[in-house]
Amino acid sequence: MSSSEPSAPETPDASEGPQAPAVSGKVRSPEAAAERLKALFPALFAGAPKPIKLRIQADIEARAPGVFPKPVLTAFLRRHTAGNAYLRALVREPHRLDLEGQPAGEIAEEHREAAKKALAERRERQQAREQEMQAARRWRLDLLADWQRTSLSRANFCALKGVEDGALDALLAQAKEELAAMPPAAPVPPRRAPPGRPGQQRPEARGPRSDRPGRPARPSKG
Repeated sequence: MSSSEPSAPETPDASEGPQAPAVSGKVRSPEAAAERLKALFPALFAGAPKPIKLRIQADIEARAPGVFPKPVLTAFLRRHTAGNAYLRALVREPHRLDLEGQPAGEIAEEHREAAKKALAERRERQQAREQEMQAARRWRLDLLADWQRTSLSRANFCALKGVEDGALDALLAQAKEELAAMPPAAPVPPRRAPPGRPGQQRPEARGPRSDRPGRPARPSKG
């Protein structure tokens, strides 16, 4: 996004806007530039990132002459406009804003689409990294489980797993930390017997048929 975001053309006449409050000393880093810009132009740079007017660098130099060395201001703007929060603002908001926080032109559709594409690509990369991390974590946990029950010598175990002997202890220690940090597994509820009719004894609770009392024998006639 830096190619479509603020550049530094010729500096406009300072009379185009009100002068910023007087400040002393130049900023020396992008981090210092961020703090100074928040103090000088809070409507644009304080709070959540907002879409900034194109060629804003010239406006900043005109309003605060001599405060921001060009390389420092350029580095800050490149970093600022490359952040995910700023890209989401480009997708969401209808206008760019000037130093006073006032609308300064609609966001071009090509810039909006470029922001969407960049965010989608970053999400895909993040998901791929998370999947790689999960796979590596599972491998370490399997390594730990196999080590705890192996009867192989250390050298043979390392050879089997393709692990350097000097790296084994660190891998096992990391696996133990990851295992300890995992949430406990939910207990499995006991299996419940099927309910019987009210007042009826379940079949499994009955005694053997031979133990049941029989009916009294009828007296024989004769």
